[in-house]
Amino acid sequence: MTGSVRIAVIGVGHLGQHHARLLAEMPGVELVGVVDAKAARAQEIAAKYGTTACATPGELLGRVDAVTIAAPTAVHIELALPFVDAGVAVLVEKPIAASVADADRLLDAAERRGTLVAAGHTERFNPAVVAAMPLVSAPRFIEIHRLGTFPERSLDIDVIFDLMIHDLDLLLTVVGGEVSSVEAVGVNVLTPKVDIANVRLRFASGCIANLTASRISRDRVRKARFFQPQSYVSIDYAAQEVEVYRLIAGNGRPSIEGGRLEVMNEEPLRRELADFVEAVGTGKRPGVTGREGREALALATRIAELM
Repeated sequence: MTGSVRIAVIGVGHLGQHHARLLAEMPGVELVGVVDAKAARAQEIAAKYGTTACATPGELLGRVDAVTIAAPTAVHIELALPFVDAGVAVLVEKPIAASVADADRLLDAAERRGTLVAAGHTERFNPAVVAAMPLVSAPRFIEIHRLGTFPERSLDIDVIFDLMIHDLDLLLTVVGGEVSSVEAVGVNVLTPKVDIANVRLRFASGCIANLTASRISRDRVRKARFFQPQSYVSIDYAAQEVEVYRLIAGNGRPSIEGGRLEVMNEEPLRRELADFVEAVGTGKRPGVTGREGREALALATRIAELM
């Protein structure tokens, strides 16, 4: 592709507004328009970032090379399918669809048409995660806490699909292989949906992962710890910090050495969108494919069904 990538944002609420902000300032990108179920909101964001407010997604067909979708999960499939069928690249925020069946419909359509579909698992683009991943090798035990205060959004889905799915995607990437067993417990406290959940996964490799996700905690915690032979890796997603400690053999008593890695902080969403724009422009594989988004959704669904 030559020239700017023509792109639009569908859904400019809490997250989508940041899609519009970042794309509007990104080189090599023309932000063609924004769409939202609330017309006034679309007009507000369009005016703020120098683009056009469209009344319906259909107005964008024929005018864009790609769209990002940050609307409620329930409408992901109906918003994404017309663009996929038209050959327009799509980035769908997590979870990629409301059900595995819907995700399969979307991916089947993309395969038939040869359309690029990416999934918005932003944590994969966190600079701390990018710095830490080369250091994680054959982990035996992983512990992840993703805790947040009560939000005003995403209350239509369980905390598993809202928060924990980030970590499920990361585990499937880092550990790989089959999840051989799942133990899960979840409680609804402030909403009819599950607000706090704890999950224990055992992978075919023998690795065990313990995850806790909450949207009713007093403090905001985003941390992952990887225990593996001879070393330990800790990630603070929010602070974008990584610590690594290794067992060093010596003449006699071994020692432990390590400390904090240098990480260049950057907004993960900026990296995610830049990766998507590059994939649209060059045809390269996106950092998180639609298929990977589907696999994270399938595991989240398996966990939810156990609850």
